[in-house]
Amino acid sequence: MTSAETAAKGPDHDLDTALRHERAHHDTCRAALAAMVDGADLQVVIGEDVSASGADAEVLGHGLRSRAKALHELPDGPLFFGRLDLVQGGGHHIGRLRISEHPAAPPLVVDWRAPVSRAFYQASARDPQGVTVRRRFGWAPGSRGDSADLTGLEDEHLRGGEPTAAGPGGLLLRELERPRVGPMRDIAATIQPEQDDLVRGGLADSVCVQGAPGTGKTAVGLHRAAYLLYTHPQRIKRGGLLILGPNRTFLSYIAEVLPSLGETGVRQSTLEDEIARHPVTGTDTDRAAALKHDPRMAEVLRRAVYGRVTAAHAEDLAVPDGSYRWRIAGRQLVEIVSAVLAEEPPYEVGRERVRSRIVRRILTQAERRGGPPPAAWLRRIERARAVSACVEALWPRLRPTEVLAGLLGDREALTAAADGLLDRAEQEALLWTRPPRSPKSARWSAADLVLLDEIAGLLEHPQGYGHVVVDEAQDLSPMECRAIARRVPFGSLTVLGDLAQGTTPWAARSWRVQLTHLGKPDATTVPLTTGFRVPGAVLALAGRLLARLDTDVPPARSLRHDGALRVRRAPAGDLTSEIVAAVHDALTHEGSVGVITPDADTARVREALTTAGLAPATGRVTVIGATLVKGLEYDHVVAVEPTAIAEAEHRGLNRLYVVLTRAVSRLDVVHTRELPWD
Repeated sequence: MTSAETAAKGPDHDLDTALRHERAHHDTCRAALAAMVDGADLQVVIGEDVSASGADAEVLGHGLRSRAKALHELPDGPLFFGRLDLVQGGGHHIGRLRISEHPAAPPLVVDWRAPVSRAFYQASARDPQGVTVRRRFGWAPGSRGDSADLTGLEDEHLRGGEPTAAGPGGLLLRELERPRVGPMRDIAATIQPEQDDLVRGGLADSVCVQGAPGTGKTAVGLHRAAYLLYTHPQRIKRGGLLILGPNRTFLSYIAEVLPSLGETGVRQSTLEDEIARHPVTGTDTDRAAALKHDPRMAEVLRRAVYGRVTAAHAEDLAVPDGSYRWRIAGRQLVEIVSAVLAEEPPYEVGRERVRSRIVRRILTQAERRGGPPPAAWLRRIERARAVSACVEALWPRLRPTEVLAGLLGDREALTAAADGLLDRAEQEALLWTRPPRSPKSARWSAADLVLLDEIAGLLEHPQGYGHVVVDEAQDLSPMECRAIARRVPFGSLTVLGDLAQGTTPWAARSWRVQLTHLGKPDATTVPLTTGFRVPGAVLALAGRLLARLDTDVPPARSLRHDGALRVRRAPAGDLTSEIVAAVHDALTHEGSVGVITPDADTARVREALTTAGLAPATGRVTVIGATLVKGLEYDHVVAVEPTAIAEAEHRGLNRLYVVLTRAVSRLDVVHTRELPWD
């Protein structure tokens, strides 16, 4: 029974008293947080004056500044969202970060990531985990200049009570249904048990979340990142943490989640930005792009790189040393190169091994002739022009652009590297019709950037990360997956996606295959099928499309029975008027409005709504093309001409599935043509 229900049956002052005490505690927390912020600023000033030097001072200063920055960037809002009363007596409030009146004092608020907080998400009447009462709080935007007003509370008695029906309580359900305006919010107050299990997975564990629409997979990934930063701060700081999203619009949408949880400075990027060495100025045919993303290209590129190494024949080497010449026979040089190739090192490492082994052969000769030479002699031999020229002839220095330009611009080179891998027609599709004069003048496409990164990875290993969160991973090509795998050779991955939402020509159809390309074939795949954000009526419509998609994923079910679905057929030639009417109706409700159109119609629809005074002047209406909405959500979606969206690309039905499931409260389908699910 909730406190609100108790109040309804008994004196109102019981609830009023509890609210008064909790409001007083929040005031205490607010004052303590202000003192923490002031203290962090003071520590930065003191830290800059202490007698530390060099790296120690830099590390100290960075840590203090990071702490102060994180506290300053915390958004306004309630400082706690829950409380646990425990069997052994006492209890604690739970919030987004630990708050105390001074470092040695007991916490006024416990961080949601702390071990003692886990029972808030996992305890139940069947398994109370030492909890007698779980309390949730209801908040409203603050009045009188306060950041938040406590307006209600709800108690769930777990010990000695009857097991309750599965599903969220009143305050929790209202939070899940709250209108969405602006960037994505954190879900620390509403994490469900199955989500919590994923969030608190170990740092060494790679996991793949197959999440149906509205199941919170993106939030799970971000909260797992925050949990790992809290639990393993030093290891994450050493190894680094990277969030990869599908596009910059998506990154802007999620940008405030980690700072709201007290974590700043985490790199959030797209894969293209992560691997870009050159601007994208060229384009590919669909056939060429598909081939460049094909996993067979990895072996083609490996052959192209190591094909530059001379392992069959070498000229004798003579290295002048005063009046004497040190000599190494050509067959011995071939032996050196062959031995290094057999070790399969990165190309640049192999080149240096060849150099060092040549120098070692000369050193052995010198020691036999006159004993160990001085270090200065050894450095002179290492830099000798004859040695450098020999190494360059045997194992030449390469640049990724030179290798790729030499492959795509030379039929014979491509034939040699692709023999037995690509047929003649595929090779012709890859060849440039007009090769550039030099690699510097080449116009590289987006797919070329992936190939250039593959070549760069063959030359030397890129910077690695301790953990990488990859969202919308079903859309990655095998070659893009390899680019990510190179950056997590010893770290772990959180892979987020939904096979049903795969829209690229190379979208994954199996997580096991995709995880193998990502270098984590043994990662566990966990399905999330309970929708918390998308209403049941919307998921039911999307389910009619799901049956027509060539994917094997479990259907989603929604906990929500609210929401509305309306299909509006416009008279032929009058689609725009119906769109305007739908947006007018949407604006009578709270929340954001997303008008999702076929890409070719976006500009026209935006102009029509602007003329009608509805966008963008209202600030609540976004007009966006269907190819850009993945990962986003709106309270009210107006989906324009679904059949045109489905016909616009090869996996158009998957794209339409994405579009329909962006609605978290209401969905209007506006059309003139027959609907693809009828």
